[in-house]
Amino acid sequence: MKKYSYVGKDVPRIDAFEKVTGTALYTGDLRLPGMLYAKLLKSPHAHAKIIKIDTSEAEKHPGVRAILTGKEAPYKFGIYMTDKEVLAQGKVHYIGEPVVAIAADTEEIAERAVELVKVQYEELPAVLDSREAMKDGAPLVHEKLGEYKHAPFIYPKAGTNIANHFKLRKGDVERGFAQADVIVENEFYQPQVQNVQMETHSSIGQWLPDGQINVWTSAQSPFAVRHLLSVGLVVPIHKVNVVVPYVGGGFGGKAGLHWEPLVVLLSKKAGSRPVRLVMTREEQFNTTAVRQGFFARIKTGVRRDGKIVAEEILYIWDAGAYADYGVNITRAAGYSCTGPYEIPNVKCDSITVYTNHPYGTAYRGFGHPEFHFATERQMDLAARKIGFDPVKFRLINAMKPGKITATGEKLRDDAGRVDQCIRAVAKGLGWGKDKPKQLGKKIRGKGIAALWKCPAMPSSTSSSAILKLNEDGSVTLSISSTEMGQGTPTALAQMVAEGLQMPIEKVKVVTKRETDFGPYSWQTVASRGLFMEGNATLDAVRDFKEQVTRTASQLLKVPKEKLKVADEKVFVRDKPENNIPLANLATAGVFPDGRGIGGPVLGYGVYTAEKLTNLDPETGQGFPSLVWTFGAQGAEVEVDVETGDVRVLKIVSAFDIGKAINPLLLKSQIYGGIVQGVGSALLEEFIYDDKGRLLNNNLTDYKICRMQDIPDEFVFTLIENPQRNAPHGARGIGEHTRISIEPAIANAIYDAIGVDLFKIPMSREKVWKALRPECVKNAPT
Repeated sequence: MKKYSYVGKDVPRIDAFEKVTGTALYTGDLRLPGMLYAKLLKSPHAHAKIIKIDTSEAEKHPGVRAILTGKEAPYKFGIYMTDKEVLAQGKVHYIGEPVVAIAADTEEIAERAVELVKVQYEELPAVLDSREAMKDGAPLVHEKLGEYKHAPFIYPKAGTNIANHFKLRKGDVERGFAQADVIVENEFYQPQVQNVQMETHSSIGQWLPDGQINVWTSAQSPFAVRHLLSVGLVVPIHKVNVVVPYVGGGFGGKAGLHWEPLVVLLSKKAGSRPVRLVMTREEQFNTTAVRQGFFARIKTGVRRDGKIVAEEILYIWDAGAYADYGVNITRAAGYSCTGPYEIPNVKCDSITVYTNHPYGTAYRGFGHPEFHFATERQMDLAARKIGFDPVKFRLINAMKPGKITATGEKLRDDAGRVDQCIRAVAKGLGWGKDKPKQLGKKIRGKGIAALWKCPAMPSSTSSSAILKLNEDGSVTLSISSTEMGQGTPTALAQMVAEGLQMPIEKVKVVTKRETDFGPYSWQTVASRGLFMEGNATLDAVRDFKEQVTRTASQLLKVPKEKLKVADEKVFVRDKPENNIPLANLATAGVFPDGRGIGGPVLGYGVYTAEKLTNLDPETGQGFPSLVWTFGAQGAEVEVDVETGDVRVLKIVSAFDIGKAINPLLLKSQIYGGIVQGVGSALLEEFIYDDKGRLLNNNLTDYKICRMQDIPDEFVFTLIENPQRNAPHGARGIGEHTRISIEPAIANAIYDAIGVDLFKIPMSREKVWKALRPECVKNAPT
């Protein structure tokens, strides 16, 4: 096994000092000369025509500098489906949708001016249920769906509310069911939830008189924002510069484009003054993007020997009012639909549906936490039906290297091992060693669930990195991966230090992302950052070493193959005293007679996703995965049978990460993902009234994990089966730590009290009612 100096070590985050001392700058901290402040007038209706907008009184208010309506912003935006409006055009699609935007000298003035705007609406029938929205005659959220531009792998149905219908077909499902001894069929449901980033959506925009557009924004990619602004506003891309400072959490909700066009257009109307928009927490719930709602129906055919022979799957996604990102979640869940199991016959239909709810977007896990709740609950239900232990049942069907996925992809021989993850979690839980324990009115139980995920992205995405040698022999790494808490810059610094055998203190990573100056990277999403940016960084290190050894070989009169780079020098391998400090090569090498050679050292690295293809529109066959990361989660819970309260005592996790670049960062990712998963499992949900109004649009009424909700004990195992085309063999797990917490808890609840739950959150009330079906049946209506 290779010995490492920096890779695999617990290196503290390189941005820790800035963040803990408060010197790190986020978008909301920025102040520009002449800056104005924006506020929004939002729709009170889920679906309505806009008859008239009267801004006359607001225009008279002192300090108001610009007022914008949908008529003045006739643009549409979207990364996969171009359906999203800056401000409502002609009609509103959900309660909370912006109708008018006002820029003023202060936020207070803008708020008062918003109150002076009068809007006349004509209410339209709203559709608030995704399955109802699919029916013939349902109110159309987007009448012009057939005219919208979309990615080539998205399949909308004009004249309906279906924004994408992904189909997957493998084998012969009917023949598979005929071979089954047992058929298990169930339905599962998850509500919309909020990403709940610490930092709300924040953007500053300025459209200068010469046509230059400058944007400062809390986003998961400066280059995606630049591209989408250029296309949507029909301006040359070189006229758009996007800066992304530190980001206070994204969790998918800041991927793509959000409010950047709005501040840019307000700036243009306000005489090119910069305009700032920072969403309040309530606006973050009502107006910005959310995780999609989810419904699943799964029919599974199983033989008595424990082998799954067929599965038929229906996923329906509540995309809300706009589906620009949601359509790709549907696709990603569709091609991963079986979970980490080899099933010979599969039919899956995964469907994105418009409703009059707030619009859906990416959320940590990109649809995988939702469908894994369904598949991993189904695994326990099927195992029980044939009398199998849930762990044994999973191991029998587990995907392994060389096996064939539902899309026809043959897994690499160095792919991760979900079977090892399942065994590690079972061991950590003490699986099979004891029966559910009852302590008075509280009963304990254990549950397990497996998982897999690959990055969901277009087949040709790429990343790049630049490694610069400084005059003192230190180096500066420039990347455009957004730092939003995951710690990727630290891991990349470790890779550079390892590659150059240089003290990590000598490696600087530029944390400001700016499209005019930074190297290209598609987006910081999909747990792709370490794999993509890591490979680009290693390529930059190789180019850097090639340049310095080429110059040093001429100065030292030694073939470059005999040279080594380490300890801030280039030296002859068998004569280390014969060397040149890197500092002497930063701007140019110098011969004894004063002649120069070489020049500024800028190592350039690129990595483009390998072998990915679009999937067949009728069968879903093809190659969607850059890298599969496998894992498993286990939960031990304590259920109070009197109150229905569920207490998570212990979470056991195992992931095949290939190689742990920084175990300390991995632990942080695991802790954070688990806590989010527990919140989703037991607490979080959007609650609407029958008009589509969100009733819990704040952190008082919308429950997330508090300290007392966090599990008492965390146990995890990092399994290292390196993947050859990965940087040092490492796979990403940023999202995976969040996946399969819900089904592990649900399976543990069943183990404790013998009650099956098919909807989350598994709240105290739901558990109490499930324990008392007679009370619920006989309750007055």
